[in-house]
Amino acid sequence: MKKKALIFGVTGQDGSYLSELLLKKNYDVIGVMRRTSAFNTARIDHLYKLYPDNFDTSYGDLSDLNSIERNIEKFGPEEIYNLAAQSHVGVSFEISDSTFDINAFGPLNILQALKKVGIKSKFYQACSSEMFGISPPPQNENTLFQPQSIYGVAKVSAYYTTRYFRQAFNMFAANGILFNHESPRRGLNFVTRKITVGIAKILTKEIDFLELGNLSARRDWGFAGDYVEAIWAILQQDKPDDFVISTGENYSIEDFVREAFSIVGLDWKKFVKSNVSRYLRPSEVPNLLGNSSKAIKQLKWKPKVLFKELCLMMVENDLKNFNLTLDEAKKIAKKL
Repeated sequence: MKKKALIFGVTGQDGSYLSELLLKKNYDVIGVMRRTSAFNTARIDHLYKLYPDNFDTSYGDLSDLNSIERNIEKFGPEEIYNLAAQSHVGVSFEISDSTFDINAFGPLNILQALKKVGIKSKFYQACSSEMFGISPPPQNENTLFQPQSIYGVAKVSAYYTTRYFRQAFNMFAANGILFNHESPRRGLNFVTRKITVGIAKILTKEIDFLELGNLSARRDWGFAGDYVEAIWAILQQDKPDDFVISTGENYSIEDFVREAFSIVGLDWKKFVKSNVSRYLRPSEVPNLLGNSSKAIKQLKWKPKVLFKELCLMMVENDLKNFNLTLDEAKKIAKKL
């Protein structure tokens, strides 16, 4: 039987990749998005054209319980994916209230609506490695949560809310604890895209140098297109459970800078300045490294794209956005 999926956060990086995956699996996909004054559908516009009979969007807001109930009742999905969030850790220090409202109360509203409507949809909640905070690596499903930001605190709340509804009301509600996952569709305010866009801007002489913050922080970086396969697999299990999704490798931001700049033949030390004081956060997460042995065993999932390939993919994409091929970029780099 053909399945129907409801995706909250469809316009984001993960929402677009998950939509593509589900549509290729012959799902009907409805993406829920907020009404805004500016269109932010660039990541999913192609899906309307490729899948006119199977992909659509509907308006809704995680802060509006009635709109969530309306969408669940109207579409009756077999699967609900909550990927919606204020997704930037740094921003959460500045807008703590709204971050907590969206990231903690949003999942609660979906689960309350689902319980009230009474249909047996499977529910997926997107959680984050930021929940582990300062717990030493490697981190797995049994690692203590010690978040160091309101973003991380709110995600811990969402995690336990999901588990509560699973245990108290026998709902199929599962968490995916995803470590950093990047792609050419990553938002421009994330450090990986700052780096790859910065390279293109240096080569086209839009900027003379790239300013970044703490280069020593280490992260487990994977490819978002791989991670949505794990997200889907989590809801295909016989019983709901929680899974860490990661590559099992980690690199510093300096490592990412070095690799990305080397792709075009630039010496990063000539073009990157570290201004730690400007980007200083009240508290930092120094080292995240996931252990996904449970997901590998139970979901039969493993990452396909690793660090070097991910860097190359993102650099080439941003060069293309600036009308440069990699060969052209290398020629320009030799003159700088």
